[in-house]
Amino acid sequence: MRLDLRSWIALPLVLALSACASTASTTPETGPPAPEPEDAPSVLLDPTAPELNRTAPDTFKVLFETTAGDFVVEVYRDWAPLGADRFFNLVDHGFYDGLRFYRVIPNFMAQFGIHADPEISAAWRGTRIPDDPVEASNERGTITFATGGPDTRTVQLFINRVDNERLDPMGFAPFGRVTGGMDSVDRIYDGYGEGAPRGDGPSQGRIQEAGEPYLAAEFPRLDMIHRAWVLTP
Repeated sequence: MRLDLRSWIALPLVLALSACASTASTTPETGPPAPEPEDAPSVLLDPTAPELNRTAPDTFKVLFETTAGDFVVEVYRDWAPLGADRFFNLVDHGFYDGLRFYRVIPNFMAQFGIHADPEISAAWRGTRIPDDPVEASNERGTITFATGGPDTRTVQLFINRVDNERLDPMGFAPFGRVTGGMDSVDRIYDGYGEGAPRGDGPSQGRIQEAGEPYLAAEFPRLDMIHRAWVLTP
């Protein structure tokens, strides 16, 4: 199943949609050692594990190190509690490390979250969380879960690169915003545009089936998240 921004419902309305905040850069903070590669999958293969279902702090920051540059996301749990909790647990266990920004549309948004390992991707495909009420608008720099319809949020996210308030009545509930390094988000490669079959970008189904080898071979210019981690206060 493809998790897209409202299953392409929004595409005709916004692309011209389918399925964003300070512009200042930040100095990366030193984070804890990354988990050993062999340890991360064993945890991520069981979405029901207690350590993947904790309540997030009221506010926290996440540093993304990417091939386009670093940026910091600050999360406000009161904006979207269920979304914030899911994001916190995924980041804290290295889910987004090594993933590509596979759907990046100019003057719209940058989407990511399909895992590079098809086995992990399959494990999370049906782990839906209910929708949160929309408390904050989809302004430039905000981060939001992508969906395939009501109550279908799993692991895919997008960062609004422009003001996209028209997404608000569609149920897209931001849970945080980029507070540093928005210039890095703006640099994320968007030359492939919309994904297949509507555009020349990657097929989400193929990513889920084949993972990183498919993207590396056919879409080598896609930017990648080297690492994302929760910054300690």
